[in-house]
Amino acid sequence: MRFGVAMLVIYVLSSLLLQSRSTANVTSIPYTSFTQQVDANNVATIHATGGSIDGTLRKPQPVPGGTKGQTYTTFSTFRPIFAQDTVYATMVKNGVQISAKSAITQQSWLQSLLLSLIPIALIAGIWIWISRRGTSMLSGFGNRKSSTPVDVSTIRVTFADVAGIAEVTAELSDVVDFLKHPEKYRRLGATVPRGVLLAGLPGTGKTLLARAVAGEAGVPFFSASASEFIEMIVGVGASRVRKLFDEARKVAPAIIFLDEIDAIGRARGGNALGGNDEREQTLNQILTEMDGFTGREGVIVIAATNRADVLDPALLRPGRFDRVVQVSAPDAVGRAEILRVHTRDVPLANSVDLTEVAKSTPGMTGADLANLANEAALLAAKLGEETVTAADFANALEKIQLGAARSVVMAEDERRRTAFHEAGHALLGMLVPGADPVRKVSIIPRGHALGVTLSTPDGDRYGYDESYLRGRIIGALGGIASEELVFGVTSTGAESDLDQLTHLARSMVGRWGMSPVIGRWSALTEENLVTATYPPAPATLDAVDAEVQRIVGECYEQAQQLLRANRDRLDGLASALLERETLDARDARAAAGFPSDQPPSLVKPAAVRP
Repeated sequence: MRFGVAMLVIYVLSSLLLQSRSTANVTSIPYTSFTQQVDANNVATIHATGGSIDGTLRKPQPVPGGTKGQTYTTFSTFRPIFAQDTVYATMVKNGVQISAKSAITQQSWLQSLLLSLIPIALIAGIWIWISRRGTSMLSGFGNRKSSTPVDVSTIRVTFADVAGIAEVTAELSDVVDFLKHPEKYRRLGATVPRGVLLAGLPGTGKTLLARAVAGEAGVPFFSASASEFIEMIVGVGASRVRKLFDEARKVAPAIIFLDEIDAIGRARGGNALGGNDEREQTLNQILTEMDGFTGREGVIVIAATNRADVLDPALLRPGRFDRVVQVSAPDAVGRAEILRVHTRDVPLANSVDLTEVAKSTPGMTGADLANLANEAALLAAKLGEETVTAADFANALEKIQLGAARSVVMAEDERRRTAFHEAGHALLGMLVPGADPVRKVSIIPRGHALGVTLSTPDGDRYGYDESYLRGRIIGALGGIASEELVFGVTSTGAESDLDQLTHLARSMVGRWGMSPVIGRWSALTEENLVTATYPPAPATLDAVDAEVQRIVGECYEQAQQLLRANRDRLDGLASALLERETLDARDARAAAGFPSDQPPSLVKPAAVRP
């Protein structure tokens, strides 16, 4: 490559040298001045190249337009193509020495030689460069990601930092014990699992658990994301996998942690278009490396994913990922423990009861709770407080669940419509038995909503019956039913409500067997509620749609009946919202005319057809 560049530079310089002519004392003059000098018999020689004319004079002449006393004897000019004159005949008559050449520049033998050699030299230089750099380039791709272990002294995470999932840490403690005392197991012929797969929802602490295992065991810890192995060049990912496992074996006992393994561990085959050679080769190399474990190397692979359902079955068979550990969202006790971990360095006021805070956060994961503690601390700092109070936690939870308040000024008629919309949701939440208690109602715009009604269960729920699900649908229809009852027309404010209840109703019919027409089987899948492993017939999908319409229609009719029968409660709740904008649980019940903490059951459970 450098040789080709050098040849190009030589060619350019030689061309400039060969084509340059001395122009130090050459004066450019108009063609009319040239003809005047010819007529005066003052032109000694000329050299013409096409229409360009260079020449010398017999006597110096003043430079046209020049300073006084400035003269010239060597000149250049250009003959216009339309010129028709007797200049040539006059020069011949006056004995002017005339020479000329074609306007097409003739190249010298050196120029021709260089011009023919340069393309060949460039091609040869590029070929040599690629040949020398190709192997090192591929090697650089393969080794670009470091395979050195993380310094365990920098991993300041142990099982003491992992709370709320005691059953998971108990399973992983076996791995730690084996890494610390391998001979105790080898003496009895036992082998530790070659691979441990941590499966669970995002934010449940899978990566934290892997770091805690390394911190407890004190062994070299190789951490990588599965996506790091994928490159455009086929074979690079497999090369990285080989290097990673080789390095881990050298310093065994050790831990290899692969985060988001579903990026390369998806089931092979399928109907996906396009090539997946690089991903499949990388997966095959992982399978091969794990097959090479005898259980005595002391290398354990820990992987994490939130999509265990899409993994290749070859990964999950015994001998590879022998143990699959489900990492679920914590219960109320676990959430309280997690909050204590995340508030170690947070000065809490005496009013803060973390157990009560945990009860108000059902379904939250460890990451959610960490964010809640941080938001509460940020709010306290913003207000200039010395400690974080219970009000800070309540406001932080409200911001997370409802969204940040927006400074939007609504027209009075739109504000009134929003108040009745949210009052409809809240009132039905109070009237339908078994519905999630209403925690807060607000007509302050938050996020994309003009108003919000927050309802959460008193405790953790792990299963839902048909009556509860119908109650959820009735509550979601409260806003649009209230608008129709009060204003006679509906608005676009129910878009989110309709999306949620449609998904819920389709799940009841297509996934959970709650329709006597469809039957007790799963016609739809969780991902999109349209396609399944065994796609349903078109007639089945039509029947699903009809059953969804039936369930939603029955729930809407019941919502309308309840609101009509309790119109005075609806008006009272809407008036309180218009006056105060935000109502907590107690104030909302009082505004609706329920003096006790728990309103009476005014309706029977939602009807269930036989």
